[in-house]
Amino acid sequence: MDSSLPFFSFVSFLIISATFPFAATSDTIKVSLSPSHHHHSSSSDPYQILNNLATSSVARAHHLKHHNPKTNITSSLLKTPLFPHGYGGYTVSLSFGTPPQTLSFIMDTGSSLSWFPCTSRYLCSQCAFPNVDPSKIPTFSPKLSSSGKLVGCRNPKCNWLFGPNVESRCQDCDGPTSKNCNQTCPPYLIQYGLGSTGGLLLLENLVFPPHKTFQDFLVGCSIVSNRQPAGIVGFGRSPESLPSQLHLNKFSYCLVSRRFDDTKVSSNMLLETGSGSNDTKIPGLGYTPFYKNPNPAFHEFYYVTIRKILVGNKQVKVPNSTFVPGPDGNGGAIVDSGSTFTFMERPVFELVSKEFEKQMGNYSRAREVENISGLAPCFNVSGHRLMDVPEMSFYFNGGAKMGLPLANYFSIVGDDNVVCLMIVTDKGVGEGARSGPAIILGNFQQQNYYIEFDLANNRFGFAKRNCA
Repeated sequence: MDSSLPFFSFVSFLIISATFPFAATSDTIKVSLSPSHHHHSSSSDPYQILNNLATSSVARAHHLKHHNPKTNITSSLLKTPLFPHGYGGYTVSLSFGTPPQTLSFIMDTGSSLSWFPCTSRYLCSQCAFPNVDPSKIPTFSPKLSSSGKLVGCRNPKCNWLFGPNVESRCQDCDGPTSKNCNQTCPPYLIQYGLGSTGGLLLLENLVFPPHKTFQDFLVGCSIVSNRQPAGIVGFGRSPESLPSQLHLNKFSYCLVSRRFDDTKVSSNMLLETGSGSNDTKIPGLGYTPFYKNPNPAFHEFYYVTIRKILVGNKQVKVPNSTFVPGPDGNGGAIVDSGSTFTFMERPVFELVSKEFEKQMGNYSRAREVENISGLAPCFNVSGHRLMDVPEMSFYFNGGAKMGLPLANYFSIVGDDNVVCLMIVTDKGVGEGARSGPAIILGNFQQQNYYIEFDLANNRFGFAKRNCA
């Protein structure tokens, strides 16, 4: 990081500290949610693509499992398009600054800080993915915005990332109670599953065209990144997340199906603002309560309680302790849009995969495909006119059932002769490997579902939909 420090100094000269005094209101605003660009070294090789996605899903799980953080009002509805992309993520376009600059962001419910590639000096190592030229990554230009300002060391929003003790690092101020402190909040460095980013915190206008503006939105101006060419918009549960800063009652999305190639098909993500609470449930949705993990390190995540997992009509004998975090916070299940494939700790995964093997015993295992794709079990279905695959279902606290469509958990790999279970695990075994959430429900399993995060009523809703 030492080599990046001159760029932190450079960006401080670019920021103009004037604020934009006007914020108009609007009932509905549109932006898109879509699938993201290939992040694969060999995008033409389907086995390598799946291996990269499986590897990144496990790496993402390791990051989340070892997480180290930190009255009725009339509501309005914001709409933003959500696009799927080849590497397994979904993006939204957001506009920051005055005048607004529009960039693409990966939508992530497993992290909270939103950040964009920032300044013409932005450096991204290991970002030479197909369709990505590291020297041409779109960036936010602070010098072109009249509403941005650096976050002061004693600004309460600095505490959101660094905690209340950050003030002890404000050594260049006149005293502990002085308000005349020009020292900025320390640089941030955020680790993701297979990448990282670092920069300085800004207060900027977040603009939803045509007339909705949120002033002094805390956002990261990233100067250096590793394997993170696009910005991220954090939808987690911490104070710095977009839902927290915008005081959302709820947000919802419907992920269009994709087969790991870029597409222009999108669906809308809906953001409902305001602090009021409407307890009305949408007809047809199954609901289950969110709950807070007893360990503060995992408070950022959206935990739901799975009661049982069924393969066909057979209940998988997963210990109940797996579904509910213990006093140490380990165990339980979270919903994460930033993970591609659902992750299960090895003891759970082995029980599930063995049940599929048992019920699909009339198909031979495709071991070679398993070795090169990173997925298992895989089955050779050549010579079979019809493929007989048992349904996979999750039952949640409150009675909600998620019976997955076949395309959400089994997929053809390579040619038409092999299908693989699109759920991943790691090499960890036994209690010693247990840390953080035991199950991470990824976006591949959420495809073609209407998904609702009802924050005002602390519940998770879902129903099958044709999202396209």
